[in-house]
Amino acid sequence: MASCGAEEDDGGTSLDIDNVHMLLQVEHEQIQKRTFTIWINAQLAKRCPPSFVSDLFSDLRDGSKLLDLLEVMSGQSMRRQRGHGVFQQRANIETALDFLQKKSIRLVNINIPDIIDGRPSIILGLVWTVILHCHIEELASALSFSSRHSSLDSLSSLDSWSGSPVPASLVPAGRASPLHQRFRTSAKKALLMWARDQCHKVGCLVTVKDFKSSWRSGEAFLAILASLRPQLVDLSLVRSRSNQENLEEAFVLAEQELHIPRLLEPQDVDVKDPDEKSIMTYVAQFLQYTTDMPAPDNHLQVSPSERAQEVICWLRQAFHELSESWAAAEESAYAEKCQVFQSHVDSITEQRRPVMSLLAALKRRPELDQEQQAVRMAWDHLEQKLQRCKSELDLSLPPPLDSVVGWLQRAEAGLAEDGGRVKDHAEATKEARAQQDMLKTLMKEMNHYISIVDSYQNKDDVQLGLELHSFIKELETVHPSPLLIKTS
Repeated sequence: MASCGAEEDDGGTSLDIDNVHMLLQVEHEQIQKRTFTIWINAQLAKRCPPSFVSDLFSDLRDGSKLLDLLEVMSGQSMRRQRGHGVFQQRANIETALDFLQKKSIRLVNINIPDIIDGRPSIILGLVWTVILHCHIEELASALSFSSRHSSLDSLSSLDSWSGSPVPASLVPAGRASPLHQRFRTSAKKALLMWARDQCHKVGCLVTVKDFKSSWRSGEAFLAILASLRPQLVDLSLVRSRSNQENLEEAFVLAEQELHIPRLLEPQDVDVKDPDEKSIMTYVAQFLQYTTDMPAPDNHLQVSPSERAQEVICWLRQAFHELSESWAAAEESAYAEKCQVFQSHVDSITEQRRPVMSLLAALKRRPELDQEQQAVRMAWDHLEQKLQRCKSELDLSLPPPLDSVVGWLQRAEAGLAEDGGRVKDHAEATKEARAQQDMLKTLMKEMNHYISIVDSYQNKDDVQLGLELHSFIKELETVHPSPLLIKTS
């Protein structure tokens, strides 16, 4: 297996790094194919009538199953061409891709001919795009609404799926400001932080720093199960069992007790370099389980109209309080402004579950009545106000911290680069090495910017310095230095 490293083959010639990479890529493709197929079938089972995918690479070629999946994920009906000719195939695939692009989902080198040909890398890339943007991001949007633990931007997915355009004022045209990028937490990071929180709740000491080796022992999966169902797992037994025994117990319990589809096998995870996308897809099912649980409140005894009026009243009150506090802090120092912003974000976080459950229900409605439109408008106004407050914080960054934020932007952009474009092997290798060189440069610069943060002495803005220092350290932990990566 590729995960065993560069070993000698039968001819006595050692595998070079390129061959090891190719073997590992094939392994990951096989795991992704199985994982994504099971995930798709779990979604298609919700359709009426249900549909089914037996071979991922061939069954999506005519576009009909892809449209079935998007109907389930969006709650919208998709127009389609009947028949099995090339014209019908192209039309159905084009409808699906157009739908995703209209939702501002970026499709990198995913084109109709490659889907019709059933190219594995293209099909897997397309399915992953749907999983990430239409499933994981939507789940992440229901997490804690704070500057550290969720993304304001991900919440706009509720608007995108309801058919309402995201207000242009949310992000200033032509620029992504430093603190906007700083506070913007990706769906991947939000899911990771959620997993960490579940582990911490039950006193699990495993370090969940990625969606790869952190899950190899099976302890993290069992800790999440223990957090969701406290009587289900005995964590004291974890250290006395093998990785595969722990993984098997976690997958069996999740399937039997929580009805979470078994997307993975122990041998998929208990390897040196497990597939990140497959693990993310599986972990997201546990988060889905929490969102499907009934909320511990009395809303079942309240009429939909009364509930909507309560939500509108709360949203308007939150907007009014934020507006007043922000105006009062207009001439204050940066740290005080941050404190005002954070206090309101924390307050919204604590009270937003009934709001988000109502918004999630609204997003599946093709048309909204007057009351539902009022809920949507009140939410939009509050979200836009929060974004404006963040933008004003961006503009008030004092030097020399502005240079630190500039470096953080470059680092995040480099780490976020997608290598999924279609290219030959030589081009892919060249591009990977170029990115590695760029990351090495960023890591060499890290100490310089840490020293700037460490030496920042402005008492009013000491909290900002701590925030930036914390983020640099987090960046170093979550994305290990490329200087540690062995190159050929």
